[in-house]
Amino acid sequence: MISYNPKEWFTFIFRFHKSDTLRQLAPLMAALGVYSWAVAYMELEYWKLSENNHLRNLTVIHSLLGFVISMLLVFRTNTAYDRWWEGRRLWGSLVNNSRNLAIKLAAILPPEDASNRHFFKRVIALYASTLAAHLQSEATRLALDEQEHPDLKDLDKSKHLPNQVATLLFGRANKLYEENKIKEAQLIVLNGELLSFTDVCGACERIKNTPIPFSYSIFIKKFIFFYVMTMPFGFVFSLGYWVIPVVIFVFYVLASIELIAEEIEDPFGGDANDLPTFKIASNIKKHIGEIL
Repeated sequence: MISYNPKEWFTFIFRFHKSDTLRQLAPLMAALGVYSWAVAYMELEYWKLSENNHLRNLTVIHSLLGFVISMLLVFRTNTAYDRWWEGRRLWGSLVNNSRNLAIKLAAILPPEDASNRHFFKRVIALYASTLAAHLQSEATRLALDEQEHPDLKDLDKSKHLPNQVATLLFGRANKLYEENKIKEAQLIVLNGELLSFTDVCGACERIKNTPIPFSYSIFIKKFIFFYVMTMPFGFVFSLGYWVIPVVIFVFYVLASIELIAEEIEDPFGGDANDLPTFKIASNIKKHIGEIL
């Protein structure tokens, strides 16, 4: 995710980064400029159409459809941003629940119980990093320390890793209860945070695996394409060759909104504006280490 100062207007206007839509759309904008010039030349110079030609009335259709396409793009952007913000809320919840679980364990486990403290310190942090890699569909690398942990070595990387890590956490908590190291009431206190991990994982998977319906997405793209491609035919009568920059600008605005929505609708990818899940996981590891 890009960190920035929202008050630096001029910096934003004249600075280009890899996720800037202007850079991504530049080839299409150039091709559209050539297309608009060709249409303007044919109508004004070759065919020499009169001001009373029926093609002039195409501007009425564009005026009517302009409201429709604006409403569609507003809905598209809001839906995509809701998905991005929900993902951020879920990871914020994971941060809080990880801290709360560590704080409760730090109070429940005696200071001399170094083995269990070290286990929970490693595995609570491991869940966040495993979930981040799982959401990006990457092979998870378990960064274990030099001390051997037989429980962690039993993880099967071909299966659902976050569930396996959550099982380890709950299994160790239940083992502490069976060994009378924690009381039943204390296990109940820990249960809420333990269950919340899989709740966060399931909600993130819902966002990850349920994209915007294909028919809706493809319709907006086709709508933008035909809307922009037919603009030169009608507006050339009133704008002349100025129709070229006007059409390019309209395309830039409409297509940029669609590109932004595409980028943020999956907040767990590797794009510049996606959530910094690995950084959040690193912060969780740091904070858990301070507590336990």
